[in-house]
Amino acid sequence: MRVGIVSDTHNQVELTRIMVEYLRSFDISYLLHAGDVGEEVFKFLSNLDLITIAVYGNNDLPFNNSSSNLILKSEPYYFKIGEKTFKLMHHPFYLSSDAEIIVYGHLHKFECQRANSLFLNPGEVCAREKPKSEAALLDLKDLTLHYCYLDLETTQFIKEKVC
Repeated sequence: MRVGIVSDTHNQVELTRIMVEYLRSFDISYLLHAGDVGEEVFKFLSNLDLITIAVYGNNDLPFNNSSSNLILKSEPYYFKIGEKTFKLMHHPFYLSSDAEIIVYGHLHKFECQRANSLFLNPGEVCAREKPKSEAALLDLKDLTLHYCYLDLETTQFIKEKVC
């Protein structure tokens, strides 16, 4: 089972749509969003036929969630996918090994570290700080992680095995 992971979309609907389509090409079963969604991106995610789990970021207002496929929670949010335990948050304030996979955002740069847990920041979809729209692809079977990004200068997708 594969999981697509994004963060910091900051209401960039078109970049979010492109990145979600790319991640879906790998047959993901879930999409995780580590906050700073934006209202228009929230509407887009609400209409996906894909289970999406998201947390509020510091730039998000409470959204009226009526979608059955979108789970939107305050941080940190703990849950399981299959046998794997997750902690999803926007701010990197709660970086303790109290889940197998800890996903956070806010910093706008891809980071990955394996200690007792997998700590992952998928970077920024919004391409605010660099000419890249970033995400991550995680295979839950063996915890293989790929850093995925769209190079906005060449319009090419790059997928690199990392961490």
